[in-house]
Amino acid sequence: MRFTHFAAIDWSGATGARQKGIAVATCRIGDAAPVLERPGHVWSRSEVLDWMLGLKGDWLIGLDLSPSLAFADKGAFFPGWDRSPADVRGLWALVEEISADEPNLGANSFVDHPEASRHFRRHGGRCGDLFPPGAGRFRVVEDASREQGLCNPYSNFNLVGAAQVGKSSLTGMRLFHRIDGRLPIWPFDFAQDRPYDRVSETGPAVVEIYTSIAATAAGLRRGRTKIRDGVTLDRALAALGSAPHAPLVRYDDHATDAILAAAWLRAVAHDPTLWHPDKLTPTLARTEGWTFGVH
Repeated sequence: MRFTHFAAIDWSGATGARQKGIAVATCRIGDAAPVLERPGHVWSRSEVLDWMLGLKGDWLIGLDLSPSLAFADKGAFFPGWDRSPADVRGLWALVEEISADEPNLGANSFVDHPEASRHFRRHGGRCGDLFPPGAGRFRVVEDASREQGLCNPYSNFNLVGAAQVGKSSLTGMRLFHRIDGRLPIWPFDFAQDRPYDRVSETGPAVVEIYTSIAATAAGLRRGRTKIRDGVTLDRALAALGSAPHAPLVRYDDHATDAILAAAWLRAVAHDPTLWHPDKLTPTLARTEGWTFGVH
């Protein structure tokens, strides 16, 4: 493994200039516990973008958001819409174009778009006519993570409920649009015949993570993965080979998610099987992507 630094970013799709739900934790190779970057600071999404672009060295950066939407199930992101993109970069560009006038990397304009809104479940009982009955559409990796007992994913087309991840993912697509070509993003930027070899180059690399996978790997029960006290956090860190953390001023699940996920990235980044998921095809790598940690 050539990575020497690790970062986990708990992202937020909330409206506003700054989001209390954002946390950034980092660590070096070794066993020292991850620390929060700028503890007590309320980050904006643009600040996180600038921080990422300023990194030098061999960093593995995990972002807790989905960079894409379901595609494989219907052969399109937005079936029936003539502007439905053919690949993930087209999706990022479309979200950016429609949301361009919205500050703070917001994406409310996109989900309010007359065509896009048909595919989403939104607040106020607004459910698009093309949002399927039930939980919604899922990416291949989300189905795989459920089958492997790693987490309980939510559809990115569902924008309702405390556990939904659709809003953060859509705002994250605006971030990915900006880092595209500036930071390599796995698996989109790596040859699919040997992605692990390509990652063995130099400099930062970005992967999608799901903090619940890190928590499950640390021994927390699936569905009960949020940590809000220091004792539980240290127990989970120890399971990942990490020393105890420095006490936090405030324990919330955003900070602890980021800290634990950074330790998990350090513990598993050397595993070639995670860079070669069985179901990751070249088509998926161009459209849906993959969550690091799902094999």
